[in-house]
Amino acid sequence: MMKIGLYFGTFNPIHIGHLIIANHMVEYSDLDEIWMVVTPHNPFKKKSSLLENHHRFEMVYRATENYVKIKPSDIEFKLPQPNYTVYTLANITELHPDKEFCLIMGEDNLKSLHKWKNYETILEHHHIYVYPRIAEGTVDHQFKNHSKIHKVDAPIVQISSTMIRKGIKNQKNIQPLLPKEVWEYADEMNFYKK
Repeated sequence: MMKIGLYFGTFNPIHIGHLIIANHMVEYSDLDEIWMVVTPHNPFKKKSSLLENHHRFEMVYRATENYVKIKPSDIEFKLPQPNYTVYTLANITELHPDKEFCLIMGEDNLKSLHKWKNYETILEHHHIYVYPRIAEGTVDHQFKNHSKIHKVDAPIVQISSTMIRKGIKNQKNIQPLLPKEVWEYADEMNFYKK
């Protein structure tokens, strides 16, 4: 059975840090593919700075086009909002019963996993692959040696979409932080300039 890692994010915009992590996860773990799941709206974030769903999906599509094992996914666009990961996992598993779905998350998200809606159900049915992040706080003891949580020794990437948006707004050259296709699309569409 094919093992798919689901990497969720608003990808506003997708940057090289996202691709470094996704590529590392698919090359250095037992995952067969990574699906970059573009989230329409994270219940924990303000929506005002988000580009339209189709623009963010287009950037993810362009960024991953040349990666055989990394695919864009708009699965959450079709689900009622606000949406929660547990519902997406149930939906995607129903749509693709021939595949095993796992979650990819940063260590910072693992620290708040106990606050997620129905996190026990997620852990009961899915493995979680964790990449390191520099973050404050500690991981809840119940997740430290959990059989379904796997730490992957991926590079620590200190690039954020927020930093990129601010850089563009302040007319800084952030081109090296974005895949070429994403930079060209964002520049052509005048994204984040105001």
